[in-house]
Amino acid sequence: MKEYRTISKIAGPLVFVEKTEPVGYGELVNLALFDGSIKRGQVLDTSDQLVVVQVFETTAGIGKDTGVRFLGETIKMPVGREMLGRILSGGGKPIDGGPEIVPEKRLDITGAAINPYARASPEEFIQTGISTIDGTNTLVRGQKLPIFSGAGLPHNNIALQIARQAKALGSKEEFAVVFAAMGITKEEANHFMQDFERTGALERAVVFLNLADDPAVERIITPRLALTTAEYLAFDLGMHVLVILTDMTNYCEALRQIGAAREEVPGRRGYPGYMYTDLASIYERAGIIKGKKGSITQFPILTMPGDDITHPIPDLTGYITEGQIVVSRDLHRKGIYPPVNVLPSLSRLMNLGIGKEHTREDHKKVSDQLYAAYAEGNDLRGLVAIVGKDALSERDRMFLEFADLFENRFVRQGYNEDRTIFGTLDLGWDLLSALPVEQLVRIDRDLINKYHPKFRQQDAKAQG
Repeated sequence: MKEYRTISKIAGPLVFVEKTEPVGYGELVNLALFDGSIKRGQVLDTSDQLVVVQVFETTAGIGKDTGVRFLGETIKMPVGREMLGRILSGGGKPIDGGPEIVPEKRLDITGAAINPYARASPEEFIQTGISTIDGTNTLVRGQKLPIFSGAGLPHNNIALQIARQAKALGSKEEFAVVFAAMGITKEEANHFMQDFERTGALERAVVFLNLADDPAVERIITPRLALTTAEYLAFDLGMHVLVILTDMTNYCEALRQIGAAREEVPGRRGYPGYMYTDLASIYERAGIIKGKKGSITQFPILTMPGDDITHPIPDLTGYITEGQIVVSRDLHRKGIYPPVNVLPSLSRLMNLGIGKEHTREDHKKVSDQLYAAYAEGNDLRGLVAIVGKDALSERDRMFLEFADLFENRFVRQGYNEDRTIFGTLDLGWDLLSALPVEQLVRIDRDLINKYHPKFRQQDAKAQG
């Protein structure tokens, strides 16, 4: 194996090597330092005259006398069933004090996009135990549903709650969680590890932790390592896998940092022009393959810079994924947890996973009625600020009170409170019983007779 000492330039995490033999994109590289230590890297760009290598650690100690060897293979993730219950670094190394993973397979981390013809349509309901998701923005097995949040909001707690509570109802296949955190602080990493261990959720999870002081280059490979692990668990072992990626904003910042080091022409707000394609290569690895038992469902989490939903990261994510769950700063200020605002939130695949065959026959109608009543009550808050509450009609006051009731009873729930979908729907009916029956215009009369608390009580009395 040839060793080159032709480094011409070092810029950030990048090393530029001249006059090499032909090398492939993504090929692994060993850099032998003067003191005998070895650093690892990956080919980022290649041409006849120059090869650009991104180094997985810092470039400190690398000089023109550093030996460069191209290994002729790409990054592979060692995978096996024993990965469940393990905590790994962002580079895939165990950091929980346990032994090295004995691999059953070594898989290329770039993976392959699922052929559209081979994709099965997502249609099985996944219960997260959170009413604002299960009831009004339902997650379906094989879906990619991002959480749009802001700095300082409790998206990490929501992610941990989903990781702990998520289950595929009525399914006999095993359920696993792959949790990948990118660019997080040591304090956050400790919080994640303690929560997984305290609740016992770690037994069915594989956790990847890339810290804020780890190299930006490692942040680029962390979600790919996580998804490669998920693909093995789903399509080789037949598990239903929920992948939680937090925080995709840190991932995109790493993309921008490497793009600047390569002196690329920047796109919107300095992010690379290929960011859409890059994000799609991550998000599109979710799905169900016809004829295979397992599935991959994704919950990417991103913090919107300046709470701006038109920022390139949430904007491009919204184009690729199937809806969004929006975390609200206003609800957080009111002390409501989880502060999910159902009005701008959306699950485009919701209708495929609810109804008589999946949840309950009244699910769609109850969801629509709750949304409509809350939206009207929320709009009236703006009117009250102008004309005062006394100027409202009796009907308007009723919807105004319903908005408060909805936030305090339906949206608000405990961090350890795991609500079933039936409990969520029954709670929805309890809230709707505060409105006159004639105002429930989005629900069929036969469903009202069957599920409305007032009529259920009458039936109970009649039978008694």
